[in-house]
Amino acid sequence: MRKLAVYALGGNALQPPKTDSSTSAEVLARVMSDVIDLLEMDWSVIITHGNGPQVGHLMELDHESIHSLESWVAATQGMIGHDISMNLQAILQRRLRPERTAVILTRVVVDGNDPAFATPTKPVGPILDSKTVMSADWDIAQTIHGPRRVVASPKPIQILELDVIRKLVELQAVVICGGGGGVPVVDHDGHHVGVPAVIDKDLLSSRLAIDLKADALIISTDADAVYSGFGTPDAKAIRQLSLAEAEAMDDAGAFPAGSMAPKVKALCSYVDSMNEGQAIFCTPGSVLDALRGEGGTTFTVS
Repeated sequence: MRKLAVYALGGNALQPPKTDSSTSAEVLARVMSDVIDLLEMDWSVIITHGNGPQVGHLMELDHESIHSLESWVAATQGMIGHDISMNLQAILQRRLRPERTAVILTRVVVDGNDPAFATPTKPVGPILDSKTVMSADWDIAQTIHGPRRVVASPKPIQILELDVIRKLVELQAVVICGGGGGVPVVDHDGHHVGVPAVIDKDLLSSRLAIDLKADALIISTDADAVYSGFGTPDAKAIRQLSLAEAEAMDDAGAFPAGSMAPKVKALCSYVDSMNEGQAIFCTPGSVLDALRGEGGTTFTVS
């Protein structure tokens, strides 16, 4: 059987912050290179992606609040999934590969009483200027790139389209799903209704990888590794990080909430559940080096 990798791509990687010199086209090209490398190694691939900058931009344009937050999550699943699918499908056809792409609108059940609804932490939208920070009636938090709006980010409980995704993988599809962490829904009198939140796509990707018993969870973002002493002159890339070491760094405040913290938590959760799986944090275009332990950060049990 082919190995299965869940490749989680950050929304900031697809739409880099203003401080980043990369363009979205350049980043997407590196992502496509990673996916093709995995396919040529005889892996099956599921792609998930963030949507923070994109969903925030659409919310800004929706001055009359015609659409709910979960509707914009669904919209960005289609927009970003379409871009990834069109680019990847063209490459697959040029290379005469048998795989095809499939974009799945993905709904994810959350708990309506999740405490996250009382303490928003998930960044959405662009970096805010000082005028907006002072005047906007939003929850705002400082991220590594600057101040951004934050919204509730409840934990994913169940992926409603899980069986569909599994079947598409069996049919040799590169599945693009779980965009923006999935459309958050709650059970209401026996049916599902949307709720205003954004599920963290890394935690959703970990849930997906565990449920499908994937052989690897790869979180690809704009940072090339986990660092000790990040932001200081003594910063050093960590190539292997055990669960105990990651927990100690988290307790010491090394991983900011809403950015690095959920990525580390997602990888640790996957490692804790899948002892033989590979849990990797890397930047787009470096997946082969990361799988060999020569790039990125690999999370281990001990």
